[in-house]
Amino acid sequence: MGSRRSESDTQWEYETLRPPRGETRKEAGDPKDAVNELAAEGWRLVDTIEYTGGGTKYLVFERPAGSDDAEREGSS
Repeated sequence: MGSRRSESDTQWEYETLRPPRGETRKEAGDPKDAVNELAAEGWRLVDTIEYTGGGTKYLVFERPAGSDDAEREGSS
């Protein structure tokens, strides 16, 4: 009865993070700091993308669209 939107009505925005890689082209760095920074901005990890043959892996994050606008308003 309220004006609350259901989860299925939510518009999402997405962000990807490529974990740091060493000279051997294998993942060498721990992306924990970058992941924690994204989490502090309201992002949540929802998937990973791994390309067979290329070995490139991306972490996929989502958050409700417009979340960054609300954060800016609260911090000003």
